[in-house]
Amino acid sequence: MADFAETLAQGYTFAGPSLTLGAPLRDGEVATSTLVRIPLGMMNRHGLIAGATGTGKTKTLQLLTDQLSAAGVPVFCADLKGDLSGLSRPGVDHPKIHARSTAIGVPFVPTPCPVEFFSLTGVTGHQLRATVSAFGPLLLSRVMGLNDTQQSVLAMVFKYCDDQGLLLLDLSDLRQVLVYLSDEGAGQLAEYGGLAKSTVGVILRKVVELEQQGADQFFGEPEFDVDDLLRVMPDGRGVVSVLELTDVQERPALFSTFMMWLLASLWRELPEVGDPDKPKLVFFFDEAHLLFDGASDAFVGQIEQVIRLIRSKGVGVFFVTQTPKDVPADVLGQLGSRVQHALRAYTPDDEKALKATANTFPKSEFYDVPKALTSLGTGEALVTVLSPKGRPTPVVATLLVPPTSQMTPIPDADLVAAFRSSPLFATYAQPVDRESAREVLQRRMEEAMARDDAETSGSEPGPKARSRQRRKAEPDLGDQVGKMLNSPMAKTLGRELIRGLFGVLGLSTSRRRRR
Repeated sequence: MADFAETLAQGYTFAGPSLTLGAPLRDGEVATSTLVRIPLGMMNRHGLIAGATGTGKTKTLQLLTDQLSAAGVPVFCADLKGDLSGLSRPGVDHPKIHARSTAIGVPFVPTPCPVEFFSLTGVTGHQLRATVSAFGPLLLSRVMGLNDTQQSVLAMVFKYCDDQGLLLLDLSDLRQVLVYLSDEGAGQLAEYGGLAKSTVGVILRKVVELEQQGADQFFGEPEFDVDDLLRVMPDGRGVVSVLELTDVQERPALFSTFMMWLLASLWRELPEVGDPDKPKLVFFFDEAHLLFDGASDAFVGQIEQVIRLIRSKGVGVFFVTQTPKDVPADVLGQLGSRVQHALRAYTPDDEKALKATANTFPKSEFYDVPKALTSLGTGEALVTVLSPKGRPTPVVATLLVPPTSQMTPIPDADLVAAFRSSPLFATYAQPVDRESAREVLQRRMEEAMARDDAETSGSEPGPKARSRQRRKAEPDLGDQVGKMLNSPMAKTLGRELIRGLFGVLGLSTSRRRRR
């Protein structure tokens, strides 16, 4: 036991601030000579929290969130099952909690976090919205379940709208553009490669399906400002942003893709900071397997790029899932900290997953890793993190400290009251419907129909005369777009439209609110 304690003391003694995970376990005994910690500065090197259902993944997310907030680091986490609203309340002491805290040697001090609740429906939190233009063709294609051909057509439509300055604020804008380009505006796509009406029909049906499922609530304005994820309270605590997803559980492609849009937007908007002493934000991606299920190689490649690049913006990303094999190898290789709860090996597939998981950990002279993975109890985990010098620490079975916030949900009425009394409520409560692509194209088609009616009511001019009349009478689309771009809406968006990762629209910094 002496060699074990000495090895751990060397591996987990860090200079500078850190987060406490718990106390080492070996042969059923708690070693209290040192604690298992994660250096705060390494939290932007990303991580993984994994384990079978009921082994304590959500509570591990919660204990990290409690300590990050106390250290002044804002946190974003998704609440798929409604378990995380208790973050806003102090924890309740209990004999089991007291016994665990005593065994670890860390006092239990009930402490709430400052929490903002968000929602994709506006029912259980501030309404999160993104404009269709900002969401981009790749993410929207995933939400709609388009194949590669349909996705390329949608990308062409977005390119046309970007070139013409047509802003797609909601799904009705996209529907109007598709109708226009498949009929009167078909000729304008000649330089883009043309558009098959059958493909447009499929995409239009997918848009209608989204609207019928209520997804039109998620697209529009006011668009969510990612700066609202980076707030710190006057007392120095980081604000915890909880995305409540209990009312959209049946639409995993939608909410997982929306969270990916948030990450890509953070990468687009935030300045480079290198390796800060502590992260600007830690982003917990719960039920991470939903993001990768059925994803194309191109989509996974973009995720890998976001994870690789966003570290330099001071953002750490933790994936929360059942086994490491839920995360593609190229993404998994970038996750510096691992908190692996128990796995069960009931079937041949389970046994294969167990061996694959064991192989992701550094070799240990003190543990039989596959055996340890199946013998861990609830609230225990195998841990390895990165030291301040970027080296993996020794693998250690850890008895995890209990969260200091409440581990049960708060009543729904209290949750609703909390977000309605927030200063952000006025910002996101009411949708805004400003002039956009739909109005511009509808006006243009109405004017064209009026000209046709006027021509048929008089004498029939020759082809050349009709051509001259149309050129003279028809308002130029560029003029209409120019008027739209000079509108108050466009001025708030800024002048520069650039698509980056996932085709997410990047806007000039004039769009962002300064705090």
